Amino acid sequence: MRTLFISIIANMNRSVGSLLTNLYFVRHAHSTYTPDEAGRPLSDRGFTDANTVTNLLKKENIDIVFSSPYRRAIQTVEGMAKYLNKEIVLVDDFKERLLAENPVKDFTAAITKVWKDDNFSWEGGESNKTAQKRGVYATLQVLENYPGKNVVIGTHGNIMVLIMNHFDRKYGFGFWKELEMPDIYKLSFDGKKLVHVKRIWE
Repeated sequence: MRTLFISIIANMNRSVGSLLTNLYFVRHAHSTYTPDEAGRPLSDRGFTDANTVTNLLKKENIDIVFSSPYRRAIQTVEGMAKYLNKEIVLVDDFKERLLAENPVKDFTAAITKVWKDDNFSWEGGESNKTAQKRGVYATLQVLENYPGKNVVIGTHGNIMVLIMNHFDRKYGFGFWKELEMPDIYKLSFDGKKLVHVKRIWE
């Protein structure tokens, strides 16, 4: 009987230890352009889509909401935070990658260049490698501190794909170009190992 009891406890511990941590990366909804990168708000269409984001996430048993400090990212996930009656946890490292210090003349050419060479950066901007490093660090901190939880992360297209690319190289420039605004991807982790990716936004 004692041997059986020990076996049951061991199996329970293995079960608890194998609980997946689910990170719901939410690319922000459509925003109204202003030169103020951090303060750019959602457009009317963006607010409508943000309501849909909230309704989709209500089905996912979310425990906590993180966000980039940029206004458009916060506004996209704040409905979920209000639903949970919890404050959004702002994480600077989930903000969008800085492409260049000043606006670029040809965005398509500029973004293509940094994705072709992970170490290249425009003046005052971040390379893929630099931006990815901070995004992955923030992600690993969440995985370490919230094991087995369902976590929403309001963020941006480029930094989101750079994070995903770290765990699976198939998520790259082509994948980024196909993202919608907003978009939601559920990344399931066993510990710090990515085991499954599912698109939630349809």
